Amino acid sequence: MKVAKAEKKAILVDFTGSDWCGWCIRLKKEVFDQKEFAVATKDFVLVELDYPQKKKQPAEEKAKNKALAEKFGIEGYPTILLMDSHGEPFAQTGYQAGGPVKYLAHLTDLLKDNTSQGKAKFAQGKKDEVLVRGYGEELETLLTPLLEKKDLAAAEAAIAKFVGEKKNLVGAAKVGLVVNARVGSVQACKPGDHAAVLKVLDDIIADNPAEFTGELKQFRAQVAAAAAAKAQK
Repeated sequence: MKVAKAEKKAILVDFTGSDWCGWCIRLKKEVFDQKEFAVATKDFVLVELDYPQKKKQPAEEKAKNKALAEKFGIEGYPTILLMDSHGEPFAQTGYQAGGPVKYLAHLTDLLKDNTSQGKAKFAQGKKDEVLVRGYGEELETLLTPLLEKKDLAAAEAAIAKFVGEKKNLVGAAKVGLVVNARVGSVQACKPGDHAAVLKVLDDIIADNPAEFTGELKQFRAQVAAAAAAKAQK
């Protein structure tokens, strides 16, 4: 943070499992270790926080890294967290295929979110993740007996009732929970039925503002492509 403030740069933190995480190892080899990636230091102070399983770490370093992972809610590796010079996160990413040039372009795009609005959106997204995870566990308990009986109609009714009762579940968090629950229910009751999944996605997209369905539309395109490929076989 001291260096970032002095040099007027953002901070890129790589939370990695250097000796066990396959995607971490690939990201380092394919991107971070490539000479083309060195230009990233024009915009970022680069930090690596390692969580090895075999390599020995000093107890103090291990404790600090653990505390930082908990502070920023790191749940998987690699996690690439982008922060402003004061240590406030504004974007998060991970492994991306395509090498250093493509990754640099990706980081440049994310750097646009280093604004007060971008940081507020990121913070809200983290809160939404916690909310969705908690409600998702509750909903799973309700749905499990219904899905075991392949009762899709009852599962859909239970989802609608549950979501309707959670007044603090709004926006992207609501869409995320509904997508997970409804798509999961269809897949459990009608495995391999792409048409049924597409119908659910279309319903959710139609029922929600476009600002919350951008990623969902991308997922729909992937499902549609898989359906088309299956039809051609």
